[in-house]
Amino acid sequence: MTTVGKRPALTPRHLTRTADRLSFIYLERCTVHRDANAITAEDADGTTHIPSATIGTLLLGPGTRVTHQAMSVLGETGACVIWVGEHGVRYYAGGRALSRSAALLEAQATQWANVRSRIAVARAMYRLRFPDEDPARLTRHELLGREGTRVRDCYRAQSARTGVPWNGRRYTPGDFTSGDAVNKAITAAAQCMYGVAHAVVASLGCSPGLGFVHSGHELSFVLDIADLYKTDIGIPLAFDVAAEADEDVGSRTRRALRDRINETRLLERCVRDIKGLLLPDSPAGASESAENTDRVTLQSDRGLNVASGVNYGTDEPEAATW
Repeated sequence: MTTVGKRPALTPRHLTRTADRLSFIYLERCTVHRDANAITAEDADGTTHIPSATIGTLLLGPGTRVTHQAMSVLGETGACVIWVGEHGVRYYAGGRALSRSAALLEAQATQWANVRSRIAVARAMYRLRFPDEDPARLTRHELLGREGTRVRDCYRAQSARTGVPWNGRRYTPGDFTSGDAVNKAITAAAQCMYGVAHAVVASLGCSPGLGFVHSGHELSFVLDIADLYKTDIGIPLAFDVAAEADEDVGSRTRRALRDRINETRLLERCVRDIKGLLLPDSPAGASESAENTDRVTLQSDRGLNVASGVNYGTDEPEAATW
């Protein structure tokens, strides 16, 4: 019988570095099972074998069933599994982060806990959205005011571009049908973007609740990240959908956004933006290297970390007995 801490020399997780993995694989309407160190996706067209160690994140869409053995090998290879709506435009649940390191989560908590760094991240988020403006000297209240002005300008510009009348944002929570076509499309696009952002935040191991602009909600950071793409993707697409017709606005918006997500490789962009916001001073590739690290340390004084698995209760440190 092996001990809890003992590991074999090689596990499926070591077969492929994170840098060499596919960013994500999306499956729907199939049964996911295990065959040796691969997963299989079985549907009406047959069975497809997918090497589990090549998967970064597995997105399980509508109509999927997954076996215990499949989840076991995915866990061994370190893949993140997320249950989503069609083509990832909804986030339902997730199992473990893809990263083996707590570096991003610790960086998020550190940036969030300090008032100065928290507003610095909020300014960086504003700069990502509106690169033509420097928010370095703006207070938090001024940031909110400028953001509101830029969003209103975006609504007007998209209305002029598409010819869709704009009479202001009108949305009643819980009553999707209460608005006009463009307001319905904006709401549908926003909900989809929240799902995309939530999936990425979860796969990176960050805290959904520690926001830098939003606060007090379990999804504050998710809302922060989703808003990065509001004026770039969400609002223009909503006006395009509303300009086509007034019927089936919700479903057409979701399908259009699904295609736009694939075209613009939005999931990868989200990953880059989150890493850049939380670890702005890290050299290129450093966060990727940290994700590959499967190492536990102990916190000591003066911000130092020391090796775990060592008994520090004697004059000469010795290996721990468990």
